[in-house]
Amino acid sequence: MNHATGIVHEPPNAKFEFTPTWIVAVVSSIIVIISFSLERGLHHLGQWLKHKKQDQLNHAVLKLKEELMILGFISLLLNVFQGAIGQFCMPRDFAYHMLPCKRTVSVVHHFSSPTSLDGYNTHRHLLSTNTNFQHCLRKGKVPLLSLEALHQLHIFIFVLAVVHVVFCAITMLLAAAKIQQWKRWEDSIHRGLAHSQNDNEFKERAEGYWLNAAVIAWMVAFVKQFHGSITKSDYIFLRRGFIKKHCPGEPNFNFYDHITKSYQHDFKKVVGISWYLWAFVVLFLLLNLEGWHTYFWLAFLPLIMLLLVGAKLEYIITRMAQELNLRTVDREAQQENDIHRFQRRHNEIKKHGSRHEVNPSDDHFWFASPSLVLVLIHFILFQNSFEIAFFFWIWTTYGFKSCIMERPAFIITRLVLGGIVQVLCSYSTLPLYSLVTQMGSEYKKPTEEGEVSEGEEQRAT
Repeated sequence: MNHATGIVHEPPNAKFEFTPTWIVAVVSSIIVIISFSLERGLHHLGQWLKHKKQDQLNHAVLKLKEELMILGFISLLLNVFQGAIGQFCMPRDFAYHMLPCKRTVSVVHHFSSPTSLDGYNTHRHLLSTNTNFQHCLRKGKVPLLSLEALHQLHIFIFVLAVVHVVFCAITMLLAAAKIQQWKRWEDSIHRGLAHSQNDNEFKERAEGYWLNAAVIAWMVAFVKQFHGSITKSDYIFLRRGFIKKHCPGEPNFNFYDHITKSYQHDFKKVVGISWYLWAFVVLFLLLNLEGWHTYFWLAFLPLIMLLLVGAKLEYIITRMAQELNLRTVDREAQQENDIHRFQRRHNEIKKHGSRHEVNPSDDHFWFASPSLVLVLIHFILFQNSFEIAFFFWIWTTYGFKSCIMERPAFIITRLVLGGIVQVLCSYSTLPLYSLVTQMGSEYKKPTEEGEVSEGEEQRAT
């Protein structure tokens, strides 16, 4: 206050009523322009996908809009109820338990000194005024959530959603590029260029006495996911088994197109953030305690799950090849014994061929549920995105020296593991998933309900 003039000098632009109108207009214009640009960009992307007849990817864009709308609701609720949250008070002792970082003496005094609270709010006009803190201070308590913590939580939720959408889109598109390489295999089949050599290669996958042991078969499957996870012989035999099971009257069924449409349909599910994923975020925030190194150990979870899923998918192919070999041997032995008694049947088999195909079945999958694989992949991608989003949020907010970052070796380990998960999921696990999950007992519809074509509806029944 200037005692000579009696004028109180408040911080410039402290309140909306004393903020210059040109500042309000400029900031509002920028926010509106950015928002409309994003909305129009997504709209034109959807129209372009429609024009290219990529209906499933268009549905993924619509799903992305839904996720952004949910994010907008979360942001709105945080802003609307910021005052109410600030009114909640708790005893000082509660503020000293379950902390992500060890509280120092200066921080303890921060909660017990009125001047520190007032100074804090003079410095930070983020989401509310300092009256909420004074309300708790008069009761000898502290606020449930400080203004800065609420503001940073707001930012973290936004960063998490954006990183998840971007990383999922990149991963799924890279995997789609890998799947596109199978098109030449499909074309060669339609041109009649599939040779018996492919039959032998697929059968060799299951040969070997030790592969009959589940442990050895799992170990081989674990290694195979890193190199040559899907071969042409695998594709040909799984395609034959699918057609025999679900499309027996369509030998020229385009299996590649079916896989592509199914994959695009699954993309819409993966790009979203389900309620159980948000529950995981809450659980992590709860258990991110000082000394537990939760952030470090959590980085191993997506990699371990991804390796298990990839090994399981490879193991399914191996088991299907083993079953095929057993049926072939049994059938040949039976034909040899009955060839004289059933000469007519033998001639018929000889005429039409006695080639066996793999037998698609839900029993090959965990809990007899092929859809469970997609749920696990969804969780893996989200958890990896969460790791990366949390890293960037801490880095930009508190810096590398933050106690949450912990040691530099931990940081490097987390980033390396995140990169491995992205690459392995894009080029091995997701292509494996798109092919092997077609081997279920039920026909996997690649379109939404109400959009199923007549031919697809007949196959599904």
